[in-house]
Amino acid sequence: MTRFNAESLLRWTVALGLAAASSALWWPLEAAAAVRIKEIAAVQGVRSNQLVGYGLIVGLDGTGDQSTQTPFTTQSLNAMLQQMGVTLPPGVTMQPRNVAAVMVTAQLPPFAQPGQTIDVNVSSVGNAKSLRGGTLIATPLKGADGQVYALAQGNLIVGGAGAAAGGSKVQINHLSAGRIPEGASVERSVPTPLLAGDSLVLGLAAGDYATARAVAGAINQAKGGGTAAAIDGRSVRVKVPQSGDERVAFLADIENLTLELAQPAARVVLNARTGSVVMNDAVTLGACAVAHGNLSVTISTTPVVSQPNALAQGQTVQAEKSDIAITQQGGALISMPPGVRLADVVKALNALGATPMDLLAILQAMKSAGALHAEIEVL
Repeated sequence: MTRFNAESLLRWTVALGLAAASSALWWPLEAAAAVRIKEIAAVQGVRSNQLVGYGLIVGLDGTGDQSTQTPFTTQSLNAMLQQMGVTLPPGVTMQPRNVAAVMVTAQLPPFAQPGQTIDVNVSSVGNAKSLRGGTLIATPLKGADGQVYALAQGNLIVGGAGAAAGGSKVQINHLSAGRIPEGASVERSVPTPLLAGDSLVLGLAAGDYATARAVAGAINQAKGGGTAAAIDGRSVRVKVPQSGDERVAFLADIENLTLELAQPAARVVLNARTGSVVMNDAVTLGACAVAHGNLSVTISTTPVVSQPNALAQGQTVQAEKSDIAITQQGGALISMPPGVRLADVVKALNALGATPMDLLAILQAMKSAGALHAEIEVL
């Protein structure tokens, strides 16, 4: 039996601790992301289609369109009544307050067959105050080719509430749009290229030659050499069985294959509207120095009233007095060494006290100076 004294036990503990720390430090840099093919690729041509239609919402509690400002609502109601055999006497003008004109949109999923139901979204196109409690009258939904693919009808669900009285108004969420779950019935299916030809093309979600090669390699390893071939950085051609049942089973197998993806290209995404900045771990910096200072301009306006004397024949005049103040804060100059990683970039920019809106300008300036090794995308 081997005996360990206190000194040898201490050496073993230190060695194991250093090995664990070394593996913890190197693991995030060496490990690649394992994903399934279904998460990064899809069969080209097998997609959803947008549907749109124009209809009427009825049954509103006096919150519909005002006919004086939205005459198309009254015209649509007259046309619908005429189709049902109701003709108004000449000179009679309707002014309904419980009717609203709406646009109905939906997504027709691939392989949808007649008789199946899909969800629809309903949005007001007039000046209706609220669509809450309304019912959509039968509305045909058309595709880009002008053909009717679904028929929508049902009670509208609005995720909001509101009340108004005595000139005061309270509103929660949006009242001029809603949704009808399973509110449309599919009337026509859209053909797909799933059963056409002896091969299919997988379209990658992002263009990358390494990913296309990895997808083709994973399929060839599982289904045999020559089954898949990368056409370009975004397309992979796959030979599939002729039988429909075998083809579906084949696609079910390959879409669940896993593969290791290499590190993605360095990219920084900027949202100029919200000030959001998102960057991946591949972003690095070259040697550079950054200085940042805030400049704020404050303008305050105070109303001033000039009142004439009691016996003077003058008029009371209202004017404005403006006070302008400019404040500039100095920024420290921070030097960044080359080759720093994402954590160092974030730490250095936070040290500058930069807000997300400031980061938009700083990162773009770094890119122009050649110090930011990444692609910038502005949303």
